[in-house]
Amino acid sequence: MKIVATLCGIALIAVVLWEGFETIVLPRRVTRRFRLTRLFYRRTWLPWTKMVRTFVPARRHETWLSFFGPLSLLLLLSIWAGGLITGFALLHWAAGSAVLTRDGSTGFLIDLYMSGTTFFTLGLGDAVPRSTTARFLVVIESGMGFAFLALVIGYLPALNQSFSRREVSISLLDARAGSPPTASEMLRRHGHERGMEALRQLLHEWERWSAEFLEGHLSYPVLAYFRSQHDNQSWLAALTAILDTCALVMAGVEGACERQAELTFAMARHAMVDLSLVFRTRPHEAEHNRLPPEKLMELRATLTAAGIKLHEGGAADLKLTELRWLYEPYVHALAGYFRVSVPPWIAEEDRVDNWQASTWEPSGIGRMPAERAKGEHF
Repeated sequence: MKIVATLCGIALIAVVLWEGFETIVLPRRVTRRFRLTRLFYRRTWLPWTKMVRTFVPARRHETWLSFFGPLSLLLLLSIWAGGLITGFALLHWAAGSAVLTRDGSTGFLIDLYMSGTTFFTLGLGDAVPRSTTARFLVVIESGMGFAFLALVIGYLPALNQSFSRREVSISLLDARAGSPPTASEMLRRHGHERGMEALRQLLHEWERWSAEFLEGHLSYPVLAYFRSQHDNQSWLAALTAILDTCALVMAGVEGACERQAELTFAMARHAMVDLSLVFRTRPHEAEHNRLPPEKLMELRATLTAAGIKLHEGGAADLKLTELRWLYEPYVHALAGYFRVSVPPWIAEEDRVDNWQASTWEPSGIGRMPAERAKGEHF
């Protein structure tokens, strides 16, 4: 029995340490099929979303879904700590429960208490090791406790910084592509005299953003569960709008920055595909076409009115369809898993941007009068 306890304790400690190493320290995607951390998130995220849909009013869904990321991270860290404490308690018990207490109590619960106080370096002195093996285990566990605390202290700030960098660029899209961001608004608002140069710069920035996003979310996959500040914004919607815009430019927008669009499209699709692999969301075709022929005609009319000419004809439509097929199946798979809305190609009429709205202002205050706003855009 003690041999079994020893093997179980060593295995539990090894699994927790390896999971922590892969999650916190290892800066690359883990390709192993079975992984406890991935299993943990799948077994907690899906019930959480089901609970939210069942018991929470629809207007509060996004708020409750946003709680999952931080709470799951705290729970995961607690599970790791509990696993290490239990593993060392098993080793103490297998070594004969060589723990001296003031009342002379022994047993697995005393070993568990000894392991817990050692791991968190409490130093209470009411339970002390009384054999060489027990003292050796105490030294090792106390060192792991310090290392665990140091990793958590370094991990959480890095996580918050990566999240902040991601959200800054998403917020900047508000005035450039609407809320939620759409390809039609992004192109329409760059229809002014120097608009194409501004669009080229924007796509260049999002090429780098996509690379940073990919690196950060491969290193810290839990970030994908952290939701944006506004209900109509998300990393998935922003990335989709950028891909839509690049696809339109590549399919044929006269005078546009086609080369930069190709570079940004490649990096953004790379990020989308790799995230789909990390969360094992199998790409699939959407139930409804995001851009049916009638919507494409409306999109062309909208862009023409803004001074942007989109190529017409079967060749242009075929190229746009081929480009969409390269990323839309991954978008729909990730959107279904994370319970995020996929943005439309064309912005809804009379939809105000987030910067134009405020809960402190009555309807209409802070809005430009209709006679002044008519025909004006960014």
